[in-house]
Order: sequence, then structure tokens, then C-alpha cells
Amino acid sequence: SDLPLPQIEVFKQGFNQKLQEGRKKLHQMWLDWSRKSSKETGDEISAEPEEMESLALLMACSITQQLQVTCCKIVSAIQGLPSSLQDKVKQSLSTIEELHASFSVASSLQDLSSSVLIQGKLAMIQEYMEELLDYLKTNTPLSWLVGPFSPREEEM
Repeated sequence: SDLPLPQIEVFKQGFNQKLQEGRKKLHQMWLDWSRKSSKETGDEISAEPEEMESLALLMACSITQQLQVTCCKIVSAIQGLPSSLQDKVKQSLSTIEELHASFSVASSLQDLSSSVLIQGKLAMIQEYMEELLDYLKTNTPLSWLVGPFSPREEEM
């Protein structure tokens, strides 16, 4: 019989979902802001560009905060795996911390390095996580197979 869904799958779903949501929201936020900046009027958006910016920055802070917490858990869960993988996860964590710090101190979207750069960093984190997950598919640590992990029902 099949093994119950290991912990990594739960991690994977949660982490990838947060990352995808984060990337989509950041991208959308950037588009909205660019539109506002290029003084395109006529659309019925009540929020001022400044208001939208601070909301966007708050959201980016919150998303990177969540990713940081998840990534910390992954770092502590993968001790014993090849050091090259551990290094990549640690690098992902420090990149997330770096992004979080940038969003925390920025007072406007202009204070941030380009959207392309941020998207690139997020893509790198995702690539490293995928690599970790591929490894774990064939080399799941025994300690992770113990415990009442069960696939969550697809939510209707």
C-alpha cells in the first residue's frame, strides 16, 4: 500500500502556493502602480496611487514574512541532506530575508530595485525548492515517514 503523503508534500503545496500567489500579487501590484504613474485616468479606482503603494508594500512584507517562516521550517527539517541542497535552501532563506528587508524599509515602489530583479530572485528560490523536492521524492528521510500525515481532501 502507498505510504501516507509525506510532510514534504504538505510543505511543497504550501510553499509553492505562497510563492505563486506572491509572484502574481507582486506582478499585479507593479502593473497597477505603473498604470497609475503613467497618469492613465478614467478608471474608477478610488484609492490614491500613494495609498495603493503602501498597501502593496504591506502585502509584499506580509508575503515575504510568511515565506521566511516556511523556509526556516524547511531549513531545520533538512539537516542530514547533502550540503549542496542545504546550502541552496539557506541561500533561498537569505534571499527571502533580503526581499523582506527591502519591502520593510521602502516607502514607495520606486525605492525598490526593479520588478524584474525581484521576480528573478523569486524564480531562483522556486527553482531551488523544486530541486530539493525532486531529491526528496526519491530520498525521503525516514524520520519524515513516521507520523499521521494524510493527504488533505481537495477542497470543494
